[in-house]
Amino acid sequence: MTRDKPMSEQPHPAIEDHSVRLDTLIRIRWVAVIGQTVAVVFVSYGMDFELPLALCLVAIAFSAWLNVVLRWRYGPGYRLGETTTSLLLGYDIVQLAALLFLTGGLQNPFALLLVVPVVISATSQSIWQTVMLGTLATACATALTFYHLPLPWYPGTALQIPLLLLVGTWSAIVSSLIFTAVYAFRVADEGRKLSAALSATELALQREQHISALDGLAAAAAHELGTPLATIALVSKELSRELKADSPHQEDAKLLLSQAARCREILQKLTSLSSEGADAIAKVPLASLMEEVAGPHRDFGIALSVSTSAGGQAALPEPVMVRNPAILYGLGNLLENAVDFARSAVEFDAYWNEETVVVEISDDGPGFSREILDRIGEPYVTTRTPDRSGGGLGLGLFIAKSLLERTGAALTFENRTDGPKAGARVRVKWPQAALKQWLAELDTRAVANN
Repeated sequence: MTRDKPMSEQPHPAIEDHSVRLDTLIRIRWVAVIGQTVAVVFVSYGMDFELPLALCLVAIAFSAWLNVVLRWRYGPGYRLGETTTSLLLGYDIVQLAALLFLTGGLQNPFALLLVVPVVISATSQSIWQTVMLGTLATACATALTFYHLPLPWYPGTALQIPLLLLVGTWSAIVSSLIFTAVYAFRVADEGRKLSAALSATELALQREQHISALDGLAAAAAHELGTPLATIALVSKELSRELKADSPHQEDAKLLLSQAARCREILQKLTSLSSEGADAIAKVPLASLMEEVAGPHRDFGIALSVSTSAGGQAALPEPVMVRNPAILYGLGNLLENAVDFARSAVEFDAYWNEETVVVEISDDGPGFSREILDRIGEPYVTTRTPDRSGGGLGLGLFIAKSLLERTGAALTFENRTDGPKAGARVRVKWPQAALKQWLAELDTRAVANN
């Protein structure tokens, strides 16, 4: 089954952006050019080993020439497409393979560097581009096992390495390539998804705050329009009194007066909306907050019950909560998710004691699927199966979890085990100390503003 809020009204960040800055690849290649040059020159002159130095320098010069051309043709901020990036990394594999061919093949200890371009691809490219580069690197390593010039060694002697050892080196390179590429791809992919999901969370919170700001603008507009509207109403009333009953303008004066009264009613509604927006930073009882969250989710054919209790401590007063966009949006998202998948009923309960305040949202639906229960709340993890339409990207629960955790809450997702009831349960728990500190900070800011 699936459990996630439909994301039609939420931002869909681009999570498959595999572009890479050209300057990044150029800098990496310059490091390779310098390292390769130092290595071959040191082996030839410092260690006095025989090797085709001219051919090695030509292969290195190709990389330097490519860097110069790319830098001249494109600016430093230019971003490469996925195909172009793969071609450049493929060139790096082939160029390194050519150097290894000239200097002993897999007998050369630097053969392990064949893994580097594939790892770079794994951190920035799609899985298919990485697989193709990994196949190319494996093919080059296989060819270098059997075809290569002699390894540079002391004059008059030749180093003979058994084929079995070369096969072992090949196996080590290929296994390192696969392991590091898969690991790097998973880590980078999770990082990209988390970054995109956090952006979606910020946008959701900004939207709620923007709505509150619009309420404030409505209050200002209502205040500014009140005086001219009162003047219009007064003049219309005077005109209606002065005109005779059979005057053709009497109806116009009455219409003007009625429309002024209607405008006054609209301004009163705007004022009430602005007062609700001001409540976004006000203190409200927990039961009132829950009723406000539950209101939009009634009348959908699902019985939605709201209850509060003091956890067996009748003398303990009802907690006071902060009515802010993070709590309203987070609880509303979780409640909508429960209503979406409930068969007939959803329970929206709260209880508290001296240490904690707990809000539970339970439904009688299929519950969370076991295989991903531990991953619920991560970005882009959705339990929605193909038999349910309207599936989202898995951001709904992540956004709700992130917003509520910002308020100091801890969330727990589980399947119900209380007797014959089945379904899912989400538990949101706030420490009483954190809520009291939050309320105290609001009071301090209110005093400072006044």
